[in-house]
Amino acid sequence: MLFSLLSAQPASKKFVKIYFPDGDSVTAELAVTPEERARGLMYRKKMGFDQGMLFIFGKKGFYSFWMKNMVIPLDFIWLDEEKRIVHLEQNVPPCKQEPCPNHTSKVPALFFLELKAGSVERRKLKVLDRLDFILPNLTFPGTLEERLVKTLIGS
Repeated sequence: MLFSLLSAQPASKKFVKIYFPDGDSVTAELAVTPEERARGLMYRKKMGFDQGMLFIFGKKGFYSFWMKNMVIPLDFIWLDEEKRIVHLEQNVPPCKQEPCPNHTSKVPALFFLELKAGSVERRKLKVLDRLDFILPNLTFPGTLEERLVKTLIGS
């Protein structure tokens, strides 16, 4: 499955395997640059329980997300620097009319994971559960935020 995901995407796309406490995993596309984070999963028509998108930020903060231009509902997971869940929102519906509501963690986060709606319940995830993943070496343009991410992942 991972091979087909990688071969179907442009070479610039990066993926990471994320492991849950129950031993299950998903292959998550990485959203690292401001453009990738702004686009997210917009316009995607389907998503499997084995897929996701991981947003990487250069520093902990209160990052907001919305469901504008989304077609499918999602589960939202905010993670701290230890990859522990600090906030969850389940079955977040697509925004049908503006203004779209913002969804923000109540605790500062360093990572944000989007999964198919129902994933949190299916895996019985809860706040303080730890997820496991190793970020690949990534190439970043020179903005301060992107240099911070580069420093964070050690490349």
